[in-house]
Amino acid sequence: MGIFEWIRLIAGCTFLICGLVIFFTELFGVFHFQYVLNRMHATAMGDTLGIASCMIGLIIFSGFNFTSLKLLLIVIFLWFASPVSSHVLARLEVATNENLTSHCHVYTNLASLEAELEAEKKSAQNETGGEEA
Repeated sequence: MGIFEWIRLIAGCTFLICGLVIFFTELFGVFHFQYVLNRMHATAMGDTLGIASCMIGLIIFSGFNFTSLKLLLIVIFLWFASPVSSHVLARLEVATNENLTSHCHVYTNLASLEAELEAEKKSAQNETGGEEA
């Protein structure tokens, strides 16, 4: 094996191993997060980055040919489809979940959000002795 083949092997294995680590992290998030939106976030991020890493590793192993072009098109399609589908599912969950306020704090009034942020800012300044960072 020449030096070029060794570099291809190491780079391809690195991308594949990174993709597998991302998939296992995604799996951990799916089984350990309690709320559906947290689980969905873990899967969406893992799918987008994990599949891309694995496919790039396969492209490196395959070399530059028609198969690598197909794999690259799959990566591009999944980079568009996965975030869009997870966003649609998340909006559906927010629209249909009657117990949403028990899982997260929903702001319906922007003025109340601004007042709460201003109160937190003042309390943080009082704790630091009025110094601004």
